[in-house]
Amino acid sequence: MSLIEQAANRLEQLRKAGVEIPDEVPAATTPLSEPVVKSTIQQAAEMLPGAAVVQPAPQPQPAVTAPRFTAKTVSIDLDLLGRGGFITPKAPRAQIADEFRVIKRPLIDNALGKGAAPVANGNLIMITSAVPGEGKTFTAVNLAMSIAMELDTTVMLVDADVANPSIFRVLGLPPGAGLLDVLVKDSLDLGEVLLRTNVDKLTLLPAGTQHPRATELLASDSMARLIEDMARRYDDRIIIFDSPPLLVTTEARALAAHMGQIVLVTRAERTLHGQVTHALATIENCPVKLMMLNQARPDPLGSYGYGYGYGYGYGYGEGQGGRVSGG
Repeated sequence: MSLIEQAANRLEQLRKAGVEIPDEVPAATTPLSEPVVKSTIQQAAEMLPGAAVVQPAPQPQPAVTAPRFTAKTVSIDLDLLGRGGFITPKAPRAQIADEFRVIKRPLIDNALGKGAAPVANGNLIMITSAVPGEGKTFTAVNLAMSIAMELDTTVMLVDADVANPSIFRVLGLPPGAGLLDVLVKDSLDLGEVLLRTNVDKLTLLPAGTQHPRATELLASDSMARLIEDMARRYDDRIIIFDSPPLLVTTEARALAAHMGQIVLVTRAERTLHGQVTHALATIENCPVKLMMLNQARPDPLGSYGYGYGYGYGYGYGEGQGGRVSGG
């Protein structure tokens, strides 16, 4: 005899013995709906000696999915940018574009694990200088544009010079929420402030809303955690940071500690040798360091037709490696 039949018989015996049965429990001969059957079986089965009560299986809860953000899109005036001497995707071939093709190649190889040795966080590249006015923002924008023209590589350009943000001014875009806002507001996700552009493979991260302790925020533990999160979340793209000068503020050195590659921009016939030496000493622990000479004087044959020249050296650890002339 099944458990249901035993329970039904037991209920009938209780009625005949004069036990009051609640009105909502129907007679054994009445068809029972599924919820009532479950309730009646449980009540009657408890009265049967040695009978095990089968509890209903828990209902699965709906999965909670993380919020997904659709990046806003901004339009860069590429014609205006080109007239300012910057690289643009559809511009005719120019000397400066060729120079940056040479400059970007070892950086891309290191970022994608194709270099001479593996580079931790190789996709995180910081563009900096010893002092202001060396051309680091000019270099950061052109490098990002040049990498965005690659067939298989995407790039994010971060305006990390939060005390003197210049990226959006150069690109002719209005400022908005960005890096500082993410650092200040725990509830704000990085994906909410990223900006897609009309350059297909280029994404921007603004400096964000100005904050009285902007420099301290850049050197904070929150910034360190954010960089590590960016390296993991966007490991399929190259992330370029336009950082503050190394000898002006300390947060640039804190930022450098998380980078896989650093490009130190120096200005020809302006940057002092002592400044370069001091700046290099502050980033000696970075796996890959490159030096780039900006605005080198053209030679008599005119090999730098636009008046820009670049040279860069690179090394691993204590600076082992060669020196390469670009352009």
